[in-house]
Amino acid sequence: MNATNRTPADLLSSALAADSERPLVTFYDDATGERVELSVATFANWVAKTANLLQDELSVEPGDRVALLLPAHWQTAVWLLACASVGVIADVAGDPAAADVVVSGPDPESLEAARACSGERIALALRPLGGRFAPHAPEGFTDYAVEVPGQADRFVPYAPVDPEEPALIVAGREFSGAEVVERARAEASGLGLTGPGARILSGLPYDTWEGLSAGLYGPLASGGSVVLCRHLERAEAEAVDRRIEAERVSVVAR
Repeated sequence: MNATNRTPADLLSSALAADSERPLVTFYDDATGERVELSVATFANWVAKTANLLQDELSVEPGDRVALLLPAHWQTAVWLLACASVGVIADVAGDPAAADVVVSGPDPESLEAARACSGERIALALRPLGGRFAPHAPEGFTDYAVEVPGQADRFVPYAPVDPEEPALIVAGREFSGAEVVERARAEASGLGLTGPGARILSGLPYDTWEGLSAGLYGPLASGGSVVLCRHLERAEAEAVDRRIEAERVSVVAR
């Protein structure tokens, strides 16, 4: 990847320029049977729309904090890169009461915790193909799937993102955008991501650096891709073996 990349959003821009049609995130949910594959271009489009939602509709500014109460999921990966694009801090499993915006999944515990946020509350149904809540979003929440389709396909931040400013909080540790990129690059080879085309299957949660590195930042920093699996523990060993073969996985993290 380009040595001048200083933020996770830079990494995505470089991936888009290098090969926009290659797979970047392939998501499986072994509780529902869902599979969705996002190319770099498709993923980047979701990121741009979500960043526009953050900047234009939710009025967040660089330095604001967005608490992400979400599992390892392709839409969570989109939100992480959207936050990086705007320059806001993505606080994974963070305290909603200390956040300017909270983004919650559909489970009742997550939604209840999210109500502690005095700012905007966004809810994700996490249904296949980014579907909406049915019949409507939980009371007090905006349905992400309703709001994001109408956002612009191209994103330009109002102010340049400073790579030295805080960009990510996970497991209580804060990282600048530059630190995310540097650490992801440094650790990629240790994960088995040895260069473009490497493909990692990750069943790790997103609430640790290790899970984020294997499940998003490492593949992005190395020109690789990820097969991101939720509820992998529910899959039979033979099914996982078949998936590894079918998806041409070169390394597994779980």
